[in-house]
Amino acid sequence: MNLTEIIEKNFTENTRTIQRTLDSSLNTIALAAQLMTHSLLSGGKILSCGNGGSAGVAQLFSSKMLNRFQMERPGLPAIALSTDTSILTSIANDYNYDQIFSRQIAALGQEEDLLLIITTSGNSGNIVSAVDTAHERNIKIIALTGQNGGEVSARLQHDDIEIRVSSDSPVRIQEAHLLIIHCLGDLVDSQLIGS
Repeated sequence: MNLTEIIEKNFTENTRTIQRTLDSSLNTIALAAQLMTHSLLSGGKILSCGNGGSAGVAQLFSSKMLNRFQMERPGLPAIALSTDTSILTSIANDYNYDQIFSRQIAALGQEEDLLLIITTSGNSGNIVSAVDTAHERNIKIIALTGQNGGEVSARLQHDDIEIRVSSDSPVRIQEAHLLIIHCLGDLVDSQLIGS
């Protein structure tokens, strides 16, 4: 396969994954944006977490909320739980890596808040622990998943929302997650300040 064929393959796979996700998740994405907006209007904040590339997507989402998305507006309260290396390394060192998000949720999370989980497999111990701690604190969850949803999907409750990307490729899943968070940012802005 030559270089241009590899490029075409990547674009084609991306397009197919995005279309499948749109077909299966259109209404779910809208519901997730409504839940986010309700949380923000109720005085809550959006906590987000993920590992690796998913941590980067979580951080991007928080930056779009705190700063601005496409329209001028006041900053919205959002915290990416993967950004403070002193907190992450102290929790991992003093306890264990599976608690790096759950201890932050226990300390910072309130019932009006929302937890945005971004995971390609849904099986990372620290993400599963975050789900459990959010439920203990009555925090609703929006989970962006892939593959079969993993353990995260199995632990979600009836008032949580899962947006699952129909793919087994972590790269394709992360590409779709990026588009989903851009949709969520756009929808939150539209609900708060109009088109």
